[in-house]
Amino acid sequence: MKIEIFQLLEGARQARGLTIIIDVFRAFSTACYAFERGIEKIYPVGDLNLALSFKKEHPDYLYVGERNEQKPEGFDFGNSPSHLINAEINAKTMVHTTSSGTQGIVNAINADEILTGSFVNAGAIVRYIRKKNPEQVSLVCMGYACEYPTDEDTLCAEYIKNELEGKSSDFVSMKEKIKNGDGARFFDPSKQGWSPESDFYLCLDLNRFDFVLKVEKEGELNYLRKIEI
Repeated sequence: MKIEIFQLLEGARQARGLTIIIDVFRAFSTACYAFERGIEKIYPVGDLNLALSFKKEHPDYLYVGERNEQKPEGFDFGNSPSHLINAEINAKTMVHTTSSGTQGIVNAINADEILTGSFVNAGAIVRYIRKKNPEQVSLVCMGYACEYPTDEDTLCAEYIKNELEGKSSDFVSMKEKIKNGDGARFFDPSKQGWSPESDFYLCLDLNRFDFVLKVEKEGELNYLRKIEI
């Protein structure tokens, strides 16, 4: 099994084989928590206007997302697991648009199969890959708004790669490095309204979920399907 780590949108375009689009802070952590809260289907949409256009035909859907880390106007929630975890959610379908993760899905045009990736379901991802046993695995780190690589996404890719290769990872050290690096923004008092401290811990709750989220096609649209592993 050939395992490669790629970065940002260009990396998504280069990805081949079974591809994992990684966005720890926070898209693909938030997506897992949404399924835990009863959501059964997620449309990951790259274009904000397209996401907003859904509301005209589907006002009963849940609308979750961010631009510049903050909730877009007209959306129900920002891209925050903390905002979802205790909310009353009656919808079964969610439209999700973010600056990083959902963009990666749209740009992974050469992948054979796409999963989303985060620490919260990293173990399930590893088990899924082992079961499929593909020749090529591409781990794509989406970084901050697809602008530059980040500690959390790169370390998540390294964690998954190490597990697949039978190597150990020091997750405690990884978590500390993230906290002192790109995760420091979650501890900024001025950002607690949209990037609460609790998001840091929820997004780094290693192996909390025993399922993967696989990208499926519905006409021209992508959607995420939960697969228990």
